[in-house]
Amino acid sequence: MSEKLNAREERKKRQEALHAENRQYWLAEEEKLFALWEKGRNPGGDEQIERLRKQGKKPVRELIGQLMDPGTEFLELSRGAGFGINYETTRDVPSAGLATGLCRVHGNWVMVIANDSRVKAGAYYPINTKKHLRAQNIAEEAGIPCVYITDSAGAFLPMQAGVFPGRGQFGRFFYNMCRMSAKGLKQYTLSTGGNTAGGAYIVYLACESIMVDKMAYAFLGGPPMVKSAIGEVVTMEDLGGAKVHTGISGGADHFVHTQDEGIAKLRELLLLEPRQKIYVERRETKEPRVAIDRLYDILPKDTYEGMNVREVLACIADDSYFSEYKKHYAPGRGDNIVCGLMYIKGLPVGVIASNNTGVIFIESARKATEWVIRCCTQKTPILYIQGSPGYMVGTKEEYGGIGKYGSDMVRACACADVPKIQWVIGPDHGAANYGMCGRAYDPRFIFHTMRARTSVMSGRTAGYILTTLERVNAKKEGREMNEEEAQKFQQMMVDKYSSEAHPFYMEARLFQDGTVPFRESRNFLAAALEISVLKPIPESNFGNFKF
Repeated sequence: MSEKLNAREERKKRQEALHAENRQYWLAEEEKLFALWEKGRNPGGDEQIERLRKQGKKPVRELIGQLMDPGTEFLELSRGAGFGINYETTRDVPSAGLATGLCRVHGNWVMVIANDSRVKAGAYYPINTKKHLRAQNIAEEAGIPCVYITDSAGAFLPMQAGVFPGRGQFGRFFYNMCRMSAKGLKQYTLSTGGNTAGGAYIVYLACESIMVDKMAYAFLGGPPMVKSAIGEVVTMEDLGGAKVHTGISGGADHFVHTQDEGIAKLRELLLLEPRQKIYVERRETKEPRVAIDRLYDILPKDTYEGMNVREVLACIADDSYFSEYKKHYAPGRGDNIVCGLMYIKGLPVGVIASNNTGVIFIESARKATEWVIRCCTQKTPILYIQGSPGYMVGTKEEYGGIGKYGSDMVRACACADVPKIQWVIGPDHGAANYGMCGRAYDPRFIFHTMRARTSVMSGRTAGYILTTLERVNAKKEGREMNEEEAQKFQQMMVDKYSSEAHPFYMEARLFQDGTVPFRESRNFLAAALEISVLKPIPESNFGNFKF
């Protein structure tokens, strides 16, 4: 009896030590995330803040803080966008020169798209354009108004071919403003700086626009262009200042003297917006019985080590309660995906979550497909918790139909018209990225954690495959591959894939909407869920399955 007790105590000590190691690792990793956020929040440091102050301006996130309801939070998106983007002229475009995100104003959700003039004078690089359009896309899908806080030099001219002519580039901003307005989604602009050439349309196309005296300007061509084109010499103020557009041209609607007065006017206008409602039954919010902080202990520091996702669900579900679907189906294979229903801050959500190693077998693919269809039938939003390296390979699985059942899972994900959210907490590779609702499958939001790794395959697998191919090619050419070079090549591939799969790399290029600390995950997911159900949920049609 004492031997059993001692063994149990030893196991407990080992587990506690492992949890402590995990916690220390993830807290250190998240310090890197916070450092990245600070670079985006404060580009240029105190010198740039002082420059703004002399102009009578505040940092843009301070203005957003004044706009939103007291005591609420700004759900900022893509804070890591633009870092390490490596354009010819610049390595970093901090936060893609924009603060975008969702906040409450008079209880309603609004999307804010705000230029940060401290980043390249607010000029638009290709990544800025992508971030601006992504924010408009979220607002349109959610059916909520947009607020633009503008202070921009317009398109970054040396890269005009990457900004100007395409469908997914600068001109699409204004197309979206027109189309959203036509759907009844109000567009509001507070101009606190320059709005030149195409950028002027953000003032002119707004349902209502506000300009700050002797600070805001809007014109199709600035003074240098006017002089070049027609020889007229004119100041910025006389050509397109706030008094011109609110008192003469009528291009803007409200004249204010300061940024503070402009924010107050925005809040006044947004007070007139209809009250938003949600289109699912909301229940009483109950805090999880397992603290969210527990995620730091239970998620292994090795991304490819298996996890118990039921423990993860207990940290984010109301009352830590999860009603599991087919819990005992095909143990060791069917439970590599866990499905079921839970509530997050009173909102119902169907869960499809990677479990154990996350490898998707025939049985787990079948179960996931069934559950997607049930969620769609019941018009329940779906949360995909992704931690899968891919679908199982080999003759046994292929003969059994893994391709067919995996395709069913992909089809179900593609055709599900309920709101879908992806939260990546592990590997995210190959076709599992499709079946578990990656960017190509239009989730309303994608949030990564520092444990996420998204690429076509793992670095280790890619290194092995590519090194094997090199050996084959060498043999065909009648030579032996240098094994030392082979090992270097393999490690180079591992490093390359590991770098490109990292959440910072993915967020920098806007392949996801934000890297979220573990302890903030429940709040982000709850807000994303609420925003996703502000419109009625349509019926889903699935096409032809191959059962």
